[in-house]
Amino acid sequence: MSKNRIISVFSHVLVWAVLFSMPYLLSTGQSQDITRIIAHFWIPLVLSAMLFYANYFVLIDRFYFTKKIIAFVGVNALFITVFLLLREYLESNYFQELARRTLASDDDSGPRLKMFIYGQIASYMAPLLFAIAVKTTERWVTTEAERKETANIKLQSELQHLHYQLQPHFFFNSLNNIYAMVDQTPDQAKAAIHSLSKLMRYMLYETNLEVVPLTKEIDFMKKYIDLMKLRVSDKTKVNYNFPSEDTGIQVAPLLFVSLIENAFKHGVSGSKESTIQINLVIVDKRVLFTIENDNFPKKSDDKSGSGIGLVNIEKRLALLYPQRSELSTEVRDNRFVAQLEILTD
Repeated sequence: MSKNRIISVFSHVLVWAVLFSMPYLLSTGQSQDITRIIAHFWIPLVLSAMLFYANYFVLIDRFYFTKKIIAFVGVNALFITVFLLLREYLESNYFQELARRTLASDDDSGPRLKMFIYGQIASYMAPLLFAIAVKTTERWVTTEAERKETANIKLQSELQHLHYQLQPHFFFNSLNNIYAMVDQTPDQAKAAIHSLSKLMRYMLYETNLEVVPLTKEIDFMKKYIDLMKLRVSDKTKVNYNFPSEDTGIQVAPLLFVSLIENAFKHGVSGSKESTIQINLVIVDKRVLFTIENDNFPKKSDDKSGSGIGLVNIEKRLALLYPQRSELSTEVRDNRFVAQLEILTD
């Protein structure tokens, strides 16, 4: 039996135990007539419990939740009528003395009898309404849990899709860069292939987790920057500043590499000098990543790269860090500035 089921059973037992002991709990030490307690309290309570569980286990699911309201009302009216007749039968045949004393004390039995019947009918409405309330609440809780589970599965599926989308994008762009070096600098091309194999091993085997240590991401970014520097000329200066100590902070993997890739794609010119500046700062639990590069926009007919890098990171941030991240980009003094701020747990 599951933990929730045990708690539910215990709660039901506790509630009924308290209800059955109410005559003694409210007696404040006075003696009680057991016959009166059985006839006027415990028997109605047993009948109320029967009505409650008949609705709780069968009638509400079969009629109320399926919108068969007339059938639901009719079956419950039949139950209440049977219970009223059953109680009258029990009191007439097994509690005659108590019934005689009650009738003897009633001078105006007609109106009192009608009030008694109305009171009994009203008393059976309480377990009926309570059963509806409990069952409806349980159904809402179950539906809400299923909705959250469905949303979580969808979230994980979308994140997995974006993750798998990033890997081939990164791989093919890196291969394009290496291909450009094969004829001109074959030794550098060999070194680049070796570096790429290390990067792909990290992407394939260590980034399937929801979060990874920031130190591993920094090491990955350094290797990627070194790989990208192989294909640029001496006219391009690349500077980076990363924390050297282990901060203990964990982040979602591969969030920053698309910004670095974008800088090498749009911030490098074959004929002009350029500078790429990368900084990562940690303030408390906030990670602030800033990258600046000269702005050399690609021509409209340049199809290098798939263009999914920044779109990918925006989607991942919306899923992984809702209300806890901010990505901004702007061109300032002919330099493209991208800043990503993340509030980690």
